[in-house]
Amino acid sequence: MTTPPTTGRAACRPPTIADIAALAERLLKELPEPFARLLAPIPVRVEEWPTEEVMADLGVEDPLEITGLYRAVPVGERENLALPPAEPEMIFLYRMPILFEWCERGCALEEVVADVLVHEIGHHFGMGEEQARALERRSQGREEG
Repeated sequence: MTTPPTTGRAACRPPTIADIAALAERLLKELPEPFARLLAPIPVRVEEWPTEEVMADLGVEDPLEITGLYRAVPVGERENLALPPAEPEMIFLYRMPILFEWCERGCALEEVVADVLVHEIGHHFGMGEEQARALERRSQGREEG
């Protein structure tokens, strides 16, 4: 990830798609085994916003509510498939919603990106929304037990 300048007008430059993608790739590589190995082949794609189609599929009207998306059949459900998946496995991160959450939380961008990645990894392993949220909180030490 390129480091933004710390002085002058350029110091106000928000992280780019490339910055967030590089951060996500680094975070995925830092995962402990066996997770790093299991997740290595899954590409991470950073886009500015979720598409209208994604929002409709998820039943969400506000694009700021979607910081990431895991698109594929979860690992535990694959043995039931008679045919190969219709689309490749991928994790999407949405730059603008991530930046809004980053500003709202007032924490390091790395923390927000890590939370979104952990959440989407939870979906990869077949977790529902509440389970993925709990995993996200535990990964950052924000949940007891």
